[in-house]
Amino acid sequence: MRLTSFTDYSLRVLIYVAVQPEGHATIAEIADRYGISEHHLTKVVHSLGAAGFLMNLRGRGGGIRLARAPEDINVGAVVRHTEGAAAPAACFEERTPLCSIDRVCILRDVLQEAVDAFQGVLDRHTLADLVRNRASLHRILFAPHATVER
Repeated sequence: MRLTSFTDYSLRVLIYVAVQPEGHATIAEIADRYGISEHHLTKVVHSLGAAGFLMNLRGRGGGIRLARAPEDINVGAVVRHTEGAAAPAACFEERTPLCSIDRVCILRDVLQEAVDAFQGVLDRHTLADLVRNRASLHRILFAPHATVER
């Protein structure tokens, strides 16, 4: 299963803010460090805020911060929020015309099992798990003039 760049950026924003020494960051600094468009990150941050993963800090020294402790941010929940319902094949879509073998199809069950396994692994992890190497992440993300390369 391939995640969208929106999900990738969402997880990267959460990781960045979780390891930020002051506990908050700005969209501009995150965009600079990851080499991602500020415009695109604004949409990501808005979505994460609406879902209760991030909070906006207004005024001088404002920016964004985690709305919950890293231990309380489940990776599976973030991915489900950003990706929506998993649809690994057209037959999972509600608007798709009925497949001629739908009543006896085993493939659909196999694909659903794969999606469930994928989501099960994500559900076992939190943001805290993703930043347990905090010192290494900090050295990379907060080095002077660092830009993270993909």
